[in-house]
This record gives sequence, structure tokens and C-alpha cells, in this order.
Amino acid sequence: MYDLGTGLEVLSPLCPHLFLQMAGLGNFAKGMAVVAARATRLPLYSSFAKEGNLSDLFAKGEAISTLFNVVGIGAGISLASTICSSMQGKVIVAPVLSVLHIYSVIEEMRAVPVNTLNPQRTAMLVADFVKMGKISSPADLRYREDLLFPGHLIEDAGKVKVGRPLHEVAKPSKFREWRDMFPDEKFFLNHGSQWTDMVLEQSATGEDALRGWLVAAYASSTKQSLDDMNPNVLFQAYEEMESVFPQFLSLLQSKGWHTDRFLDGTGTRFAS
Repeated sequence: MYDLGTGLEVLSPLCPHLFLQMAGLGNFAKGMAVVAARATRLPLYSSFAKEGNLSDLFAKGEAISTLFNVVGIGAGISLASTICSSMQGKVIVAPVLSVLHIYSVIEEMRAVPVNTLNPQRTAMLVADFVKMGKISSPADLRYREDLLFPGHLIEDAGKVKVGRPLHEVAKPSKFREWRDMFPDEKFFLNHGSQWTDMVLEQSATGEDALRGWLVAAYASSTKQSLDDMNPNVLFQAYEEMESVFPQFLSLLQSKGWHTDRFLDGTGTRFAS
């Protein structure tokens, strides 16, 4: 968002008749990015705070931010008087700096190990366990995450897609049939032609999502067409999940994963 705003400001002189609109929109985009950054900064500082040293963390963080702002202003002044003295130079240098900035932000996000479960991390963990019988730690898994396109479906994990509305996933009769087969589970699976939909109950936790993901992975490993999946295959996959789930859960928790919650974003869940 910030880079988009900067780009609009750089390009605004090229459109004199729309100068105010482009410059204003660019400034607005930059302002939104700054507000979002500052709104999330304090919770991040709080997560690192120990024994009441939040003020020290905040002071050091803001000092580092101010330092690099000053360095950036100095570099900008140098570029403005040399390479970017012409409009052509600005148009060439600005995208390069934006790409460098976005790359740095992505690498910065990758460097932070996150131990909560979301669809992408869960799929990778299930795929590793089903295929190799091992579990990666948050520190090991962080560099394998796709931050730009997180919706990629993993075949070894059953190609599971989470969060679609229940009425779009299956007919009520199919949902009732599933509830009759697995009345105590807080997930619903429906095998489609291209992926497996999983819808979670409102009160479902990360453990429920893991159970559903394992069932989908074991069911898809039968090499049977998803359209031809029958209850016997599901029961077999469910029994296999039940036999390995205690070990799977123990490995996850020993590696530092939090299995008490599942972050499915704006995904839809069904009421119990």
C-alpha cells in the first residue's frame, strides 16, 4: 500500500490535469499504510515484553525506525540530485526501490517463526507427516511458506480448501449423511473434482482442523478418483487418522505448535 502511494506520487507530474487527484490518492494510500503499521506495532512490542520492559522495547523500536527514516531521507536527497534529477530517472529508480522494499518486507516476515496453525501451514505439516512421518518446527517451516499466494493446494495433504460456505460445498442431505457417519467430529469434508472442501464448526479448534486434514490426506492417498470416493474409503481414512493422531499431535506440540486454535481468516463455519 505504501509503495503504491509512493508510485502515484512519482507519476503525478506526468499527468498535470490529474495532479491533485493522483498526489492526493497517493498520500492517502501512504497514510493508510502508516496507520496500519502503527496499529499493529504495539501488540508486537507487547508480545516481546518481559518483566515490564515494554517502554524500553518501544523506545528502541522507535529509535531504529527514526534512524532508518533519516538514512532514507539522506539517500533520497542524494538520488534526487544525481540519478533522479530527471523524470526518466525517477520512473526507473522508483520501481527498483519499491521491489527492494517489498522483498525486504517479505524476508522480514519470513524471519519471524509463527507457531499458530493456518490453512497453508497445516497443509504443509500434514503433507510432511503423511509422506515422511516427520514434523517441521515453526522455525523450519517459515521459509517454505508462500506469503504472496498462500492459497496453493498441496496434493500430499489432500488438496484441502477451507472456509467456503456450507451451502456452496454440499447439499443438506450430504451434510446430514456425514453427521450420521461422524457425529462427534467438528469438521465436514466434501470431495470435489479438483479439491476437497473442509468446513469447520464454529467451536472447532486447531486439533479438529488437523483431524479433518489427516482424513482428507489419507482418503486422497488411495489413488481413487475424488468423485468416486465412497463411505468405506472415508471410514478407512478415519480409522487411520485415529490410529496416528495422538502421535501426530504429540509431535506438533513438542515442536512448539499451538494446536488450540486455527486461523482460517474470513472463512465460513457452520453452527453446531
